[in-house]
Amino acid sequence: MLSSNPLFGLVLSIGVFVVATKLFRRYPYPFFNPLVVSTVVIIIILKVTGISYDDYYKGGEMLNTLITPATVAIGIPLYKTLHLLKHHARSILVGIVTGCLISGAMMMFFGNLFQLPKAVVISTAPKNVTTAIAIEISKGFGGLSAITLVMVIFSGVSGSIMSPFILKLFKITDPVAQGIALGSSAHAIGTAKAMEMGEIPGAMSGLSIGVTGTITVIVFPLLLKLFHLQ
Repeated sequence: MLSSNPLFGLVLSIGVFVVATKLFRRYPYPFFNPLVVSTVVIIIILKVTGISYDDYYKGGEMLNTLITPATVAIGIPLYKTLHLLKHHARSILVGIVTGCLISGAMMMFFGNLFQLPKAVVISTAPKNVTTAIAIEISKGFGGLSAITLVMVIFSGVSGSIMSPFILKLFKITDPVAQGIALGSSAHAIGTAKAMEMGEIPGAMSGLSIGVTGTITVIVFPLLLKLFHLQ
């Protein structure tokens, strides 16, 4: 009765995330990322207790409804840094377009190289855009939503974890470049990381989510034809 109550999944998700956040603040190591820890802990709890995912998701679904207003709220810091957008418009656009083309092309190239089924290749290619857009692109061209969802989450989590090392390795210190890199490769999860880095990276990352999604919708059919997947 408790697990089938919609509040169960909601309280469990929020409670575990709060604990994971406190753990990360005390031990700020990349692999203690609150999202990663929360996901692992919740999976373990459901497995050990035998609670079905459907029962858990009755409450977890409530959190999904907050994705849209949370994405819209990103526009607030973006408005505050609008002058940077105007000043770096060309660089931002070129960077995002290049990232979209390389990301999609690489996934399709390796998919064909390893002779993966067409549906799997299509499902993995839109991994660098936010969940809602990625799933619609995948479904529209015959992909599998479940695989797309896993790839989107994996790219977001791995991008958030690895970004400090990569930015440091390539000596990327410009806040605009940092934000664009995170938003165009690790979507919403990367944006959360960018906001931790500062207002400018967070705003630029939020901008990248929308622009990357729009560009991906345009270039995806072209890449499918290029790799003979359509």
